[in-house]
Amino acid sequence: MIGEKTVQRISSTRGFAKVAPHVIPALDRAVHRLTRGRVILSAQMLPGVILTSTGARSGQARRSPLACMPEEDGSWILIGSNFGRPGHPAWTANLLAHPDAEISWKGADIAVTARLLEGEERAAVWKRLLVFWPPYATYQARVEREIRVFRLQRRS
Repeated sequence: MIGEKTVQRISSTRGFAKVAPHVIPALDRAVHRLTRGRVILSAQMLPGVILTSTGARSGQARRSPLACMPEEDGSWILIGSNFGRPGHPAWTANLLAHPDAEISWKGADIAVTARLLEGEERAAVWKRLLVFWPPYATYQARVEREIRVFRLQRRS
């Protein structure tokens, strides 16, 4: 079995950043569908959700498998790292345009509202994210943009 530190080193490489965005989400969507929402392949290393958001321009439902950092208060943190690639991932624009979304978390569909974290709140969460998954520091160093960080909270 590959160790966590090895996976972190591999996921920090530019080669991984080129290949992963094309391979990992497709595998995650397929496995999630085949297991009826019980399994997300990439969640074997990091917790993960399937985010269903509304397309910012299209208005169509968009499904994105994403790593997340679950919080003790029952919310989830999503990181728009895009594997350290230059542009913001499309799902972040979707959440900015349409904050109400849904996640599949451990087989349960949950209605959520997303909020972009800014300022001191973002800085505090970012510190915890770097402990949670150190490659985020490499991703941020590789790009000029500030990586978007969202908090998802259950809708009542």
